[in-house]
Parts: sequence; C-alpha cells; structure tokens
Amino acid sequence: MATESEALPAEAKGQSDKLVITASSLGTVFEWYDFYLYGLLATALSRHFFSGVNETTGFILALMAFAAGFAVRPFGALVFGRVGDVVGRKNTFLVTMAIMGLSTFAVGFLPGYDAIGIAAPIILMTLRLLQGLAIGGEYGGAAVYIAEHAPPGKRGFYTSFIQTTAMIGLILASTFVVGLRNFMDAETFNDWGWRLPFIFSIVLLGITLWIRLQLEESPVFQRMKKAGATSKAPLREAFGEWRNLRLVLIALFGAVAGQAVIGFAAHLYPLFYLEKIARVDGATANFLVATALLMIIPSFVFFGWLSDRIGRKPIMMTACVIAVFSYFPLYKALVTAANPAMAAAVESAPVQVVADADECSFQFDPIGRNSFDTTSCDIVKTYLARGGINYSNVNASPGTIATVRIGDEAFTAPNPALLKGEAKTAAVAAFQTDVQAALSRAGYPDSADPASVDKLKVIGILCIFGVLATMVYGPLAALLVELFPARIRYSSLSLPYHIGNGWIGGFMPTIGFAMVAATGNIYQGLWYAVVIAAITAVVGILFLPETYKRDIEAD
Repeated sequence: MATESEALPAEAKGQSDKLVITASSLGTVFEWYDFYLYGLLATALSRHFFSGVNETTGFILALMAFAAGFAVRPFGALVFGRVGDVVGRKNTFLVTMAIMGLSTFAVGFLPGYDAIGIAAPIILMTLRLLQGLAIGGEYGGAAVYIAEHAPPGKRGFYTSFIQTTAMIGLILASTFVVGLRNFMDAETFNDWGWRLPFIFSIVLLGITLWIRLQLEESPVFQRMKKAGATSKAPLREAFGEWRNLRLVLIALFGAVAGQAVIGFAAHLYPLFYLEKIARVDGATANFLVATALLMIIPSFVFFGWLSDRIGRKPIMMTACVIAVFSYFPLYKALVTAANPAMAAAVESAPVQVVADADECSFQFDPIGRNSFDTTSCDIVKTYLARGGINYSNVNASPGTIATVRIGDEAFTAPNPALLKGEAKTAAVAAFQTDVQAALSRAGYPDSADPASVDKLKVIGILCIFGVLATMVYGPLAALLVELFPARIRYSSLSLPYHIGNGWIGGFMPTIGFAMVAATGNIYQGLWYAVVIAAITAVVGILFLPETYKRDIEAD
C-alpha cells in the first residue's frame, strides 16, 4: 500500500487545503448549531411540546427530546460508517448533511401540543432521531476526510479546525437567540419567535451542501480503492475482531468519554446552571456563555498544533485530571459570582427537608399523571425543585409529616390524607406562600440581580471550563483517525465517538438535572462528569497508545 510520502492523485492536488477544511468543518458548525438550539430553547420546547405535564417533568422531557438525538447516534455511526468505508467519504457526508439539515428545518414549522396534542412531542422526537442518525455519520466523515488530506506532522493542527467550527456553531446559535430575545418582547419570542433559528438552518444547509459538492474523494480512499484494498465487511472487521475492538473500547473509555463530559460541562451545563440554578435571565446567561466560547476558540487550534509536537495523550489526560479536582469548586464559584445573594443565603440560612424518605417520590413523571401532592414530602420537594432551591434531606420516622426548615424557621406541610378538593388546594397554596415569604426573609432572591452579577468572574470561570474542553477536544479527531487502519477507519472511530458524545455526554444535562431534582443538592449532577472524567484518566493513562507519529495508511 502507498505510504504518506507518495504523491497524491492528480485530482486531489488541485483541491486546496482551505476548501477541504472548510467544507468538512461546516457540517460540524451545523451539528453544534442544532445541538445548542435545543439547549438554549429547552424551556420554549417544554412549553410548546410538553405542556401536558408539570413544569419540572416538562423541562426534563424537553431535555430528553434533546438527548433523544444523541441516543441514536451510535446506530447512525454503524450505518454511515459502513457506507463511508465501502462507498467513500465524500458521498456519505453529503447524505448525512441533508438529513440533518432538513430535520432541523422542520422543527420550525412543527405545531405544538395545544394544536395537535400528543402527536407534537412524538413528531419532535422523530425529527430528533433522524438528526441523531445523520450526525452519527457526520463527525467521522469530517475527521477522516481532513486527516487523510493532511500532511504528516500536521494532522492535529488540520483536524482541530473541526472542533473550532463546533464553537462557531454554538456562538451562531447563541447570538441568534440572544438577538431575537433582545429584538422581541418575551411574549412574542415565547409564542413564535423561538421558531426562527430552526427555520434559518435551511440557509446553513444550502451553503454547506453547495461547498461540499465541490469536493473530490479522499486521496487515501482513492488509493485503497485503486489497489482493491477497501473492506467488504468493515463492521465485522472493526467490531468482530478483538485486535480492533480492543482499540475501540480504549478509545471510548480512555479518550472520548472524558472528552464528552468535559465538553458538555464547559458549553451546555453552565447555561443550565446560570438559568435554572443561579436564576440569571436567559439573555444575560447566553451572552456570558457565548462570550467565553468566543474567547477560547484559538485554544482548539493551539492544542491541536501542540499535539503534533508533544503528542495527543499527555494533553488530553492532563485535562481529565484537572477536571476531576476542579469542577466542584469552580461550579460553586460560578454560582457565587452569578448570584451572590443566593449563595450567601444558602450559607446563612440553609434549607432542610425533614421527611419520611419512603414518602418522597422521584420528582419526574414522563406521562404527566403524578401531580406530586399525595404526600407531604412531595408537596415540599415539588415546590423547592420548581424554584431551584438547594436543600438537604433529613430522614424522619415513618408517618412524620414533612417539614421544611429555612434557617431558624420551620414550616410543616399540609397532610394530604386529611384534606380533599378545594381545601387541599388552599392549604398547599398557603404553605407555599409561607415558604416563599420565609425564603425572601432569608435572602433567597427570585432572580439574580443583573447589577450584582460579576460578569468578568463568570466569563473567567467559563473560560477555564472551555480551555479544559479544548485540551481534550482539539487533539481528539487526529487521535481517533490515527488509532485505526484506513480500511475500517470511518466505522471504527465513529462508533466510540458517538457512544461517548451521544450516550455518555448527550444524557449528561438530563441526568444531571434529574439528580438535582431528586436530591435537592444543586451540585449533585456534577458527580456524573467527575466520575467519568476520572475513569477516562485512569484508562487513558494506562492503556491509550500515543499516535501522533503514526503512518495513517499502514495496516
């Protein structure tokens, strides 16, 4: 087989590096534009498509719709990965781009729950599943295509632009949403303005497809095809032979899993924290996150370039180790900087729920039939979860009526067993009024005071998260390409990437928010990211090979 030093085919020589990088990376712009829209507009999606359930459940269901697209990514990786290894890189990611773009565009015209009932969330989920399947073949195609054009010693630098354009997608989505929020009044935006970013995606789709049609096939694939060396059964070779399957597992647990949670903890999870926990208004939270993302963009290229010189592994593993030890103090500092009044109240007047644990439900009902008012514990926790109030749990003896303590004050919840109908409704409302008044007296604000938000500190903390993400993400594409042989590369790298980012990372916001709602501890969800980053650090340090000097055409 030809080596990297051999000349490229004539048709590849006329294709500039800039065209290769731009055309391949535009799909990543689109992918992350779509991804971030669902995060930014989770509240609007909850209101329009999941209005038949309580507020906390509706928000978690909106996050589940967001996560549904990630759930099927590995299956898309198998389908389109095989096509990419058998048919070619270029045509495969033309198809994935079209499916992904049209599914995003369709969300902008989808009627809500009030118009078509249960069909609305079902269709939304279906569109998310189509997007997820298409995205499953997108990243692998872009990474392979760029790396197979890159000269030796520059693969990390070239492929880092895929990650850079991911941030452009995030910033584009954030800028669009913030601009609309500022241009429209809140009622208009929540009514129909939120649809415009989805409709605008058709412009991105048209530009991306037009540019990609100018591309030639990857030179490495052309040489393999000419030599008759392409795989006829790439899935069996990739996952049915232990030699390669072992590398797939190492790539997943020793690189991609950590990259996924560190990436989500830098780009999306902070937005949920700022809005749902620190209660910063949506426009300000989006502005702060977008500003930080813009500032860290050069770090992707820097760490990609650096990985060409010192290796991929030391940079990525260092980020995982730092994340393990820094997330809890950094997120606490983030909440304090964003809403100092609330942070002070949590310290001076902590909230406790004293209740029989057996009477306390998990605060999530996907079918919307649980109003969480049949036990005194549920009445207390539902109200606190809806307000994003941090609380601790104190177990009480069986049969004890739940009590909420706010500093030195205590309030006993109504006993639903003794109340019916309007009497029960009135008692719950009176209890909630008393608790809210006590929270206000203790200094818990209804929302963050815009004048008290330490914007520079918040942006600084977000930039630290972002730099850690660039350390694992910048070298990742080159590492994955170099790990696997060319004949089964598309399939081999796509599956671990999308299991990591689709399942492990994609469900992080949903699981994290559900953990917060269930326990009352606003930092509980961070354990998800910390544990996975720790696993990746251990597996990666022990088993992940260094790849930056490998010949990517060698078997």
